[in-house]
Amino acid sequence: MKVEIFSDIVCPFCYIGKRRFEEALEQFNNKEKVEKVFRSFQLDPNAPKNPEENIHATLAKKYNMSYDEAKKMNNQVANQAREVGLHFDFDKAIHSNTLDAHRLSHYAFEEGKMYEFIERLMKAHFTDGHNVSDHQVLVTLAEEIGLSRDDSLQVLQDEAYINEVEQDISLAEQYGVQGVPFFVFNRKYAVSGAQATEVFLEVLEKVYEEEKENAVKKETKTEYCDGESCDA
Repeated sequence: MKVEIFSDIVCPFCYIGKRRFEEALEQFNNKEKVEKVFRSFQLDPNAPKNPEENIHATLAKKYNMSYDEAKKMNNQVANQAREVGLHFDFDKAIHSNTLDAHRLSHYAFEEGKMYEFIERLMKAHFTDGHNVSDHQVLVTLAEEIGLSRDDSLQVLQDEAYINEVEQDISLAEQYGVQGVPFFVFNRKYAVSGAQATEVFLEVLEKVYEEEKENAVKKETKTEYCDGESCDA
């Protein structure tokens, strides 16, 4: 079973949804048969790499609300994160451009460490207050999970993997993705948003049972030949 997860690093519900999906996997008896792939998505492609305002001010401007209202909204999200064991510190969070982080995640994918890198990026943003568009921050995070610091820096300097990011975003458009997180199971079923753990578990079991049924049908097919043609 293949699960494609469209998400952005600075999306709080992507981190919460990731945890709920992981909780569902822990309850799923066949989790070793699930392949997880993160797909790049940018909520704000025009976000600056070195923002001059904090995340409360950015949110207030985006939704035309007061600073205090934005802070209250962020606190409510932080409370949801706490329910799944995450600590969000929005007072330190820096809402910056995520293109370079996504590019580096594709390098991590080639090294078999994309899932670990996405986790480290999200923690760096929401908990540690790091700017995930800063190249020195990114290569340090990459090094922490076992990637080459020098190779990571080269990827960023060469602007590598831009095509891969754009392909993911194009795929999201084909799926009609309007927001993230967005989970696609075997390119047939989708779960939009940070749904409850039970929802993810239900879909995992449904897809797995369908795969088993399809496997049985394939094994029991009989070929019928008539003249010069055969039908399976």
